Amino acid sequence: MRNETVEKNTIIGVDVGSGSVRAGIFDLSGHLLAHATQPITTFRSSGKKVEQSSNEIWRAVCQTIREVVSAAGVLPTSVSGIGFDATCSLVVLGKDGAPLPVNDANEAERNIIVWMDHRATEQAERINQTQHPVLQYVGGKISPEMETPKILWLKENRREIYDNAWQFFDLADFLTWRSTGDLARSTCTVTCKWTYLSHEKRWDPDYFRTIGLDELAQEDFLRIGQEIKEPGTPCGQGLSAAAADEMGLLVGTPVAIGMIDAHAGGIGTAGVDKGALHNLAWVFGTSACTMTSTQDPVYIPGVWGPYYSAMVPGMWLSEGGQSAAGAAIDQLVTFHPAAAEAKKQAQALDVPLPVYLADLALAKITDPSRAIEMARGLHVVPEFLGNRAPFADPQAKAVIAGLGMERDLDNLIALYVAGLCGIGYGLRQIVDAQRQQGVKTDKIVISGGAGQHPLVRQLLADACDLPIITTKCSEPVLLGSAILGAVAGKVASTVQEAMASMTQLDRQFEPQEAYRQTHHARYESYKLLQQTAKAIRDN
Repeated sequence: MRNETVEKNTIIGVDVGSGSVRAGIFDLSGHLLAHATQPITTFRSSGKKVEQSSNEIWRAVCQTIREVVSAAGVLPTSVSGIGFDATCSLVVLGKDGAPLPVNDANEAERNIIVWMDHRATEQAERINQTQHPVLQYVGGKISPEMETPKILWLKENRREIYDNAWQFFDLADFLTWRSTGDLARSTCTVTCKWTYLSHEKRWDPDYFRTIGLDELAQEDFLRIGQEIKEPGTPCGQGLSAAAADEMGLLVGTPVAIGMIDAHAGGIGTAGVDKGALHNLAWVFGTSACTMTSTQDPVYIPGVWGPYYSAMVPGMWLSEGGQSAAGAAIDQLVTFHPAAAEAKKQAQALDVPLPVYLADLALAKITDPSRAIEMARGLHVVPEFLGNRAPFADPQAKAVIAGLGMERDLDNLIALYVAGLCGIGYGLRQIVDAQRQQGVKTDKIVISGGAGQHPLVRQLLADACDLPIITTKCSEPVLLGSAILGAVAGKVASTVQEAMASMTQLDRQFEPQEAYRQTHHARYESYKLLQQTAKAIRDN
């Protein structure tokens, strides 16, 4: 912590991810002054159920904000605005905003159904069977990660909770409500995860009646959002007295309408270099999300959207990705006999196991692209949590081909490299699906914790056969939220202006010609394994 107190205009960005809350404080050029992290609890139980606590998350938000203001050595009066992003998880609140339980143990504190929770797979499949017209705006199929299947699950399995719920919030919208008392929702959250038709500025009552959520339509959507605003719009009157006290900030500090965490990563990166219309923003974290902006709507089977004003106001968004990415790599490497010993060595160096393996791989070669030679004969389709895009298949499973009797560390590194390339081929598949519908991607702008290692970036460029570019900010998701705060605080006039002024190009990783044919052949093998797994999975 710096001892001196510096007075300057600053912006706070807050990111609520799957496992932690992070806050960052930035100057108006997008330079990160300080950041802080607080872990949050995730509860897992049978039936693919994953839950969290909105009260715990709120406490972590307030604590991290206090920490970054102190660490940056700035006064609360310097904070021009606050922006929030969060996972697209469902928050259930009862009377007076009290949490309602969504878990089998009936514990009220566990009132969030996390995005990765797949308890509503059956409900999603029934919704898709209706072939309702709104589904054309989610790539033709709704996902169990989205909110209406989860709310339908509550109605069918916890009717008393459904009936007594005062509000159903996407997590980012819960944070702005808790900060300001304003019930306004974000076009990002409700368009991407709730079937709001932002291009028509309306909900479709017929959809809710068709799928069995008649009550939400009958009450004119009172519990899921009657006022919808674009990200970056000022929320209410700014920080309430109670929230300001908990955060250590001033009452009335502007708060921006927020967005989903992956989309904040898009805001914090896609504006770099040629801008949002040429770059695919890819957030590679626990899951992976792709965000592609277009001037006009493009309908891509298996890719969510097109969503209007869901990321960049005034543009259409196509969103893909995989439900497990960094989490898939974690799962993959733990299967290997050498994993336990490697994990001990990684812990001794205080680095995550995948980072340790990437470091070892780099130490063995002169060129990061050569790492693919280690994985010869090993192939991984890392769909441990289904295929989000381009097939919208939550029943998809992972495939590992080419394992022998090896138990050594070198073989574990090879498996890790094969898994990384599998992530890259999944991304390439999404780019190909978009290209078939006329969407051209020049470069991929990477962000997210799982994509920070130089070996990872080069291998992904090779696997995708596209340049991978990075931005100078080490925390682009936090920067994306801060960009929203800058607009709400009127230190930037538009999101596009803030994106252009607060993001800077760092490095570019070019696909290497010497390995192009190798990756092309492995990509074809990836698709063959993927198709075979689908063909035999019910046997």
